[in-house]
Amino acid sequence: MSHTGQWSVRLHLFEDDGTTKAHVTLDTGTTALTGRGTAHCNPVDTNVPEIGDELAAGRAMHDLAHQLLNAADRDVQGMAASRPSAPQAAGRPA
Repeated sequence: MSHTGQWSVRLHLFEDDGTTKAHVTLDTGTTALTGRGTAHCNPVDTNVPEIGDELAAGRAMHDLAHQLLNAADRDVQGMAASRPSAPQAAGRPA
């Protein structure tokens, strides 16, 4: 059985009071999940915005990945719970 799909991912980065924040949204067409991540520059370090973006985006994607894996696990568990049990052998009590 062949299956083709397209999911959209959108990443938003913004800075707020020295903190880089990232929101990454996965839209499957039927479901949307949003991962969040932040990065803070140590006051003694040189401020390199690209590094903050990378850290915040990576953390947001990591959060999104965990949500997606948890959703898949719930779906698998739901499928297992709805699967009919194996028939019992004749003459044996259930």
